[in-house]
Amino acid sequence: MNMLQQSRNQVLAQIQAACTQAGREPDSVQLLAVSKTQPSNVLAEMYQTGQRDFGENYLQEALEKITQLKNLEIEWHFIGHVQRNKTKHLAENFAWVHGVDRLIIAERLSNQRGEDQPALNICIQVNIDGQDTKDGCRPDEVADLVVQISQLPNVRLRGLMVIPAPNNPQAFADAKVLFDIVKTQHAHPEDWDTLSMGMSGDMTEAIAAGSTMVRVGTALFGARPKKDA
Repeated sequence: MNMLQQSRNQVLAQIQAACTQAGREPDSVQLLAVSKTQPSNVLAEMYQTGQRDFGENYLQEALEKITQLKNLEIEWHFIGHVQRNKTKHLAENFAWVHGVDRLIIAERLSNQRGEDQPALNICIQVNIDGQDTKDGCRPDEVADLVVQISQLPNVRLRGLMVIPAPNNPQAFADAKVLFDIVKTQHAHPEDWDTLSMGMSGDMTEAIAAGSTMVRVGTALFGARPKKDA
């Protein structure tokens, strides 16, 4: 068994243990492999282990990998900050965009998604614990955004994404409360099924609080190689 298969098995076992501890079904949590700065050949190796969902933070790097790995059935997630001048590439090339924090971004993604493509899955990024250094809308802005974004064509509003400060399990609990409350504002509440939170160091706490998707990089791939300047 190669190292990537071993790492993935360990992460899946950790997810399963966290679900069991929380009284949840193991298949209620999706594993998103955070592959930023990893070369395409490593992603291809991880794909061979059975991993299909990959998350990228840097658009240019991601577009190169999407081209190089176009023959693989990868579901590409963009999990970095979304800038207005990047929305066209995101709308055309990704299945998911996690970092939507303004209506204008969602509108641009909706307008730029091809009519021949399936609806683009999007999550609203929330700065759940008010960090100065983090992107995301305020929690009190989410309900209005859900009302507005859930009515746009060509996108499916799936849920929330949060990146709390380390060692702050209360933020996960707060995100779950918010997730449940604002579902009632959704024009298509059956689409509201994704709470993207938890990473290598805190996925157990996130799953205990109700995460449905954990974004894992280091525990799968090891320490990231330094990104070229």
